[in-house]
This record gives sequence, C-alpha cells and structure tokens, in this order.
Amino acid sequence: MPGTYKSYKNLPPLAGLCSFDEAARPGLSVEACVNRLKRYHYAFKRLHGIFTAHITAEPIYELKMAFSHHAYLCAEHTAALRTRIGEMREPPLGLDKVPAPHLEVLFDEIISAPTTEERLLGLYEVVFPELERVLAEHQVDTNPLADQPSIRFCKFASIEVTEMRRFGNQSIDALVSPSQRESAKAWLAGLQGLFEAAGTLSGKTPPAETKEPWRHYSVKPFTYDPKPQRDQRFPDPYNMGVNAEAFLYDKTLPVEPKTLMMFYKRLREIDVPEMMASIIFETPDKPWDYYRDMTRQLWDEARHAMMGEVGFVSQGIDWHKVMVNFTWSLALNTQLPPIERHAVLYFIEQGLMPKTGKRFEWEVGLASKNALSGLFQDYDWADEVLHAKIGRDWYVSEIGDPKRAVDYGDSCWSKVLIDWNQWKEQGLTDHRNWWPDLYQEACRQWETDPDDRVLAFETTYETMRADLRDISASG
Repeated sequence: MPGTYKSYKNLPPLAGLCSFDEAARPGLSVEACVNRLKRYHYAFKRLHGIFTAHITAEPIYELKMAFSHHAYLCAEHTAALRTRIGEMREPPLGLDKVPAPHLEVLFDEIISAPTTEERLLGLYEVVFPELERVLAEHQVDTNPLADQPSIRFCKFASIEVTEMRRFGNQSIDALVSPSQRESAKAWLAGLQGLFEAAGTLSGKTPPAETKEPWRHYSVKPFTYDPKPQRDQRFPDPYNMGVNAEAFLYDKTLPVEPKTLMMFYKRLREIDVPEMMASIIFETPDKPWDYYRDMTRQLWDEARHAMMGEVGFVSQGIDWHKVMVNFTWSLALNTQLPPIERHAVLYFIEQGLMPKTGKRFEWEVGLASKNALSGLFQDYDWADEVLHAKIGRDWYVSEIGDPKRAVDYGDSCWSKVLIDWNQWKEQGLTDHRNWWPDLYQEACRQWETDPDDRVLAFETTYETMRADLRDISASG
C-alpha cells in the first residue's frame, strides 16, 4: 500500500476485521457475491427438503434424530442467506429460481436414493464437503471489509456444516460396507460430475460442457412415504398397553415412578417429528419463515425424545424394553391432510398449557428429587410455550380465529381412527403392559425391594386398560 500508515497506539485497525493491505485488495462485486450466495441458499434449501423428506421413513433412530437436527440447521442457514441476499440490492430476490439445472438434478438424485447408505454417501461425502469448500473459498475471494456480513454468515455456517459432515462420516463408517460403497461408486461419480457441470456449487468455475443432466434414481420423481418406520430396537411400535397420562395424574401414586413415566413420555415424542415432517414436506409455497419455525418445533420434539432416552440411560435402565409406539403419527399421516394434522397438533398443544399440563410435569420432576427430570421438564415446558406461539403464528392465522382453530383441531382429532383391537387381531401387537417389568428393573437399579411396589402398579394398570383411546395424544 502506498505510503506508511500506522494505527493509533498500535490498536487493531478496522475493528479487528483485517489489515489495511487485506482491506485494500479487490474482491467480489455485489453481483458476483449475490450469485454465489444464491447457490449456497439453493443447496441449504434442498438439503432441508431431503432431511425432512426422510425423517419419517428412516428406521434408524439415531439417523431420524440427526436428520431432524440437520433439517433445522439447514432451515436456519437458508433463512440467514435470504436475509443477506435481501440486503444487497436484490428485490425481487429470485430465490425460487434454480441456479443451474445440474444442481437441481444432483439434489433430486440424493432425495430419490433408494437406500439409507447411498443417501448418507451422497449427502456427507459429496454435498457437505463441497459446501465446506465454497464457504471457505468465499471468505478468501471477497473483500473482508466491504463484504463482512457475508463473511460472518460463512464463518458461522462453516462451523455447523463441518459438524454435520463429521456426524455423517462417522455414520458412514458405522453403516456402509465396502461392498455397498463399491456398488455406489458410479452413482457418486455421477454426482460429482453434476457439480462440475454446474460450475461447482459456487459457480466460480466455468461449467463443463455437457448435454442434458444425467439422471439415475431421479428418472422417477421422488414419492414421500408417510408411514413411520422403526429399527429392531423398537420391537412393538403398535403397543398401546400403557397409559402414561392416567398414571401421571393418579394422586395415589408416588412421584418417583412418575418421573420414570415422564422419561417414557419424552421418548415417545419420536412420533412428533415423524408427523411434523409430513406437514412440512407436504405443505408447499409458504414463506420461508414458516418452514424455519415449523422445523424448529420438529427439532425440539426430537430433542425431547432424546431427553427421555438420556433419562433412562442415567438410571441404568434399558430403554429398548419400553414399547414406544408410532400409532399417533401413523394415523395422522395416513388419515388426514396436512392442515388437519396441524390442527390436531395445535389442539393437543393447547391442552398442555394449563397448570395441569407442562407445569404439572415440571413440578413432578422437582418433587421426585431427580435433578435431571426437573431440568428436562423445565426446558420441555419452555419449548411448548414457543410451540404454542408457532401454532398461533402459522395455524391460527390461517384459520382466522383462536376459538375456531381449537374447535377445528378437536373435530379433526375426532375423525382419527386408531383401531388397536384390529392391530391385535392382525398379530401386530398384544398390547402387553410392559410397565411392571420395566419398573422392577428400575427398582433393582435403585437398590430397593421391588416386589410389593410392582404388584401395586401392575394392579393399577389393569384398571386403566379400558382407557386406551386417549393414550396416543403424544406430547
């Protein structure tokens, strides 16, 4: 730089962003920057759609939870990019346009992949490494002072993109065999070819000369599968033999087993992401804030399920012995359209707001002297208050009136048929009351004599089995 310039008392110049030499070098124009950001936006938006599309039908619990998390992160990064692009002389934003046809086919291929293993390879060994690369490249290519807001986005997004890729790589190491990798080799090379033909994800590289985009799995358009799937650790997902709500509100029962039952209620919330994913995926043409907020709620419900998992593990109890049913999500996904599923969700959430709802569960957690239960219920309650707001913002506003919104949810819920007797007749379940065995195991862990207590709870449950209709209201 011409001349000699020294900062005052050697203070870091330019708010600590960079040196004068770095700030004086040329960088991306606004147009070039926006063109790149639009491609990143497209990638995050499509990733959100892929993760959401496969939450319900993915049987492996850990992947179901991770897809919920990654969908939420991608929704947030999509929203941040929309904000940044809107700051850069870009009305109308044109964010619904596909930036390159080969990119569209690439994401179509991954969402249409027929196996979990191929999907993991496509996501975490093709797309996420490319996202890492272009986010780092953007920070080098642009001017660190003029384009500081974009650099800030790239920095924060890079942290979570790297975390998602690492999870994916660990999952691939655990699940993908050498033979599966070999059989996917040509398909993965095709995905890389689509990136090259699009001029990479940044568009910085000139597109490779090619004819129409290559398609393999996406020749047939992707079809969403609304039926929830569970892995072999969930041996009886049709089981409705335990009424957690009746147990919790029985004033004659002590709080110690009630907090264990609340861990079950939290773990049972697996089926809320399985249902909400169907609403999100099957509801097109909403403002992006709708998808961000709804995916946040979906992720919260997945977190609640993992809180239940941690609760059992913290007590030394094998949670695989808990019969975690999917009857609620199965019924709603296959019997109601998306708006009616949302209506039922909102109706159930309203029942959680009074003092007999989430506050009661928090008080039980505190009274049980189980610090973890009290903590989890505290955050569960806070999340549900947020979810009620999301319901008001997106569901009630569409219906037009709070009372009508609740009444409509009640009527939609009344239409849902959960025929547990039919499932029993089909041999899918015997609706076994698994609670006494689980509680006996818990008592052993707590180093108490379980015999009398288990007998009492088993007798109590026999009187509750007629009340099975309301068990499926997860939450």
